[in-house]
Amino acid sequence: MGLPLEQPPPRRYTISEYLAYEQQSQEKHEYRDGWIVAMAGGTYNHGVIAANVLREVGNALKGKPCRAADSTVRVRIPRTPLYTYPDITVVCGEPQFDPNDTSGQTLINPRVIVEVLSPSTEAYDRGEKFSRYRQLESLEEYVLVSQDVPAVETFIRQKDGGWLLMPYAGIEATARIRCLGIELPLSEIYANVTFPAPPAQAEEQKK
Repeated sequence: MGLPLEQPPPRRYTISEYLAYEQQSQEKHEYRDGWIVAMAGGTYNHGVIAANVLREVGNALKGKPCRAADSTVRVRIPRTPLYTYPDITVVCGEPQFDPNDTSGQTLINPRVIVEVLSPSTEAYDRGEKFSRYRQLESLEEYVLVSQDVPAVETFIRQKDGGWLLMPYAGIEATARIRCLGIELPLSEIYANVTFPAPPAQAEEQKK
């Protein structure tokens, strides 16, 4: 295995330059408005939760014309130049690929996108990134999964263009992804996850 590529110098790149760089890189990068941005690494809990969600979604989709993919699959938002790697992407029917990417790694028609929140990316996932995801005409639900507490939020596209928030909290709760007709028990999403102690409890344990 070769040495990892150095982070490209800060300047604007074309989409072709980004895709060529990403094919050689051992790490993942976003392409935002011409900038190549390294993606933050995830914690152990982040990885376990993402794997749990992928397993549960995949099992629930058996027999349905939909498939779930992990974060090795890239998504492009066509109207604004953003290429990114969601934690989980669900496509129903035939996948459609970005014609700029000959590797066939970049989808442009996800129906559902799931992001596991991290402290360093939560504001971006809820704000600018969600704003760009909403430009995908195929996207019907956006799912945010906390890694610090058992909580899931689904944002459902409405006919008038608005988005309806459905929150699910507590390990006994069951989240629904309505456009797929599936349910995800939070007890399965958070299987084998140890949550961090609340700040007050953590301080008490230090004494």
